[in-house]
Amino acid sequence: MTGRSLFDNRLLCGAIGVAGLFCLAELAGRTGLIDPIVFPLASSVVGRAVGLAADVDFLADVASTLGAWAVGLLLTVLIAVPVGFLLGTLPWVETSLRPVLEFLRPIPSVALIPLALLLFSDRFDMKVAVIVYAAWWPVLINTMYGLKDVDPLAKETLRSFGFGPMAVLWRVSLPSTAPFIATGVRLAAAIALILAISAELLAGGSSGIGTFILEAGSSPDALEYTVAATIWAGAIGVISNSLFTLAERRLFHWHLARTEGAR
Repeated sequence: MTGRSLFDNRLLCGAIGVAGLFCLAELAGRTGLIDPIVFPLASSVVGRAVGLAADVDFLADVASTLGAWAVGLLLTVLIAVPVGFLLGTLPWVETSLRPVLEFLRPIPSVALIPLALLLFSDRFDMKVAVIVYAAWWPVLINTMYGLKDVDPLAKETLRSFGFGPMAVLWRVSLPSTAPFIATGVRLAAAIALILAISAELLAGGSSGIGTFILEAGSSPDALEYTVAATIWAGAIGVISNSLFTLAERRLFHWHLARTEGAR
C-alpha cells in the first residue's frame, strides 16, 4: 500500500468517524435521550457553524486569535531553537540551567494568565507572552533531543577536513535536527492555539474566538453559538496540524524513510 493511499484511507476513516458521531448526536437529540434544551441538536449546531463562516464579526475574531497564534509561534521558534542548540551543544550550560527548566516546566501555562495580565497591559501582548511560554517547551525539548541524534561520525569527518564549529553546526547538526524541530513546532502549534483561546476566555478582550464565546453567552441562542464557535476552534486546530504534518512529510521524507527503515 502506498503512502498516498494510506493517507486517503485515513481521511476517509476520519470523515466516517465524524459523520457517525454527528448521526449519533442527532439521534440522541431527536429521540429525547439528550434534552435539546440542555444540549442543542447536532444539525442546529452545524447550521450555526456554517452561518458563522459568513459572519464578518466572527471572522474578525478568528483573525485576531490566529494573529496572536502566528506571532507567538514565530517568537517561540526564534527563541526556543537557539536556546535548544545552546543547551544541546554546551553540556555545562544545560547542567547549570536544568534546575530552572525543571522548576518552570510543570507550571500550568493557564495559571500564568493572571500574572501575564499584571505584566502586560495590552491583551495582544499578554496572549503572545503566554503562548510563547507554553509553546516553547516542545520546540526546546525536540531541538535538544534532535542534537543527540546527530551522527558523531559526520561531525568528526567535517572537523577532520578543517571545518570549524559553526560550519559543522550549519552543515551537519542543523539539517539532522530539522525534522525534530519540525515535530516540536507542530506540537507547539496546537498548544499555542489552546493558550490563545484560553487567554481570551479568562482575560477577556475586544476580539478573539474566546471573546466571541464569552459574548455569545448573553445571546438568545447562547449554547448553539458557543458550541459552533468551539467546533470552529477544533477545526482550525485540525487544519493547522494537517498542514504541518503535510509539510513535514514533504520536507523531511528522507527522515521518515530512515525511521521506518530502522523499524
